[in-house]
Amino acid sequence: MLTALYADSRGEIFDAPGYEAVGQNGSQQAVLKLEDMILLPDGADLMFLPGRPVVAAQKGRIAAISAGLTAVAAILPAGYTRTHLPAFLKETDAPTLPLYGYTAVAFYNNEIYAAAIKTDDNAKWHPFKYNTPDLKKKVSKVERELGGNRIVQQLAHCSLKWHCCTAQNLFYHRWEAGIPTSPVCNANCFGCISLQPSECCPSSQNRISFQPTPDEIAAVGVYHLSSAPEAIISFGQGCEGEPALAADNIAAGIRLMRTQTKNGVININTNAGYTQGIRKIVDAGLDSMRVSIISAIPQTYQAYYRCNYLLDDVKASIAYAKANGVYVSLNMLFFPGLNDRAEELAAWQEFIAETKIDMIQLRNLNVDPDAFLAIMPAAQSETCGVRNFLTVLEERFPNIQVGSFSRYIDNKA
Repeated sequence: MLTALYADSRGEIFDAPGYEAVGQNGSQQAVLKLEDMILLPDGADLMFLPGRPVVAAQKGRIAAISAGLTAVAAILPAGYTRTHLPAFLKETDAPTLPLYGYTAVAFYNNEIYAAAIKTDDNAKWHPFKYNTPDLKKKVSKVERELGGNRIVQQLAHCSLKWHCCTAQNLFYHRWEAGIPTSPVCNANCFGCISLQPSECCPSSQNRISFQPTPDEIAAVGVYHLSSAPEAIISFGQGCEGEPALAADNIAAGIRLMRTQTKNGVININTNAGYTQGIRKIVDAGLDSMRVSIISAIPQTYQAYYRCNYLLDDVKASIAYAKANGVYVSLNMLFFPGLNDRAEELAAWQEFIAETKIDMIQLRNLNVDPDAFLAIMPAAQSETCGVRNFLTVLEERFPNIQVGSFSRYIDNKA
């Protein structure tokens, strides 16, 4: 039996012998099965959920164990996709949960398990490769070498205060490094990690407050691309809005970079809603584009992004990028009980067939589950489950790569 876990009033975590662990898919609760679970991965964290008594099963009945025993969730490292949410009852005065991807957990054979599947090799992104004791020294070195560059100052802050891995890669001089450029956005995503209205949930970091110049962009880009191993620079970071709104500066920056180095990959992480801006950036020499998307159904998409563009604009941006040789990934924001609804799965298949994207990158949506479901359209059908959802896509589109991380795609080779 997979045994339920709970936290007491001090936050200490215990197992509950005799009670079976329960998970949720959307709002549907069910007893967890061993095939749903994996050993808690290295780099995962456990959290208790205040104001949310744990739900478990005993003799076939699912109910809260006790009002004083709080639900527990795992926060997974990148490269793992959750299959179930933690099951709980929400008290009327329960606080809104901070922006994390809450995952069901259980106790089995004296080990903690999580309801998840491994969807990518996260060797480059393993936590032990970041926040090392020498990081501050490396930050100081790059600040001296690119003295006065405001992007470097922003990334230094993100590295040391917010522990952003993509920011830190600039100072480690390796792999994918971010170049934030845009303080504004054309969407108002529910649960945005850099800008939130007070009635939602605390942002996990501050948004960039300036718009870098083409010279500043090019200086950081050349510094990283010219010699870092498997170098990628990415516009569109967690500390900014929509990068395509800074298209003129980004395009000019790319052209300046490419006069000095042909090395590496230039990528943009974007909602792709501002097609005019995407066209300018593609024309300047973009290599890859990762498109943030939560649904291929317009009503569901709009409920989350609350944007001033249409899903058809996103399709137009992807079509232009693909026609010009850009490698296109979907950054699929994933929430068990939403993406795997039958109507959503049908829409995803239609969207992927039409756009002919190259890769799907799965991202656990960091949000309070109840707050999120409250703004989503009601389900029109049953869910098929996360594993079945992924199996259908992989069988329907065998040439599309499914994972969690951007790839070093050398279109110039």
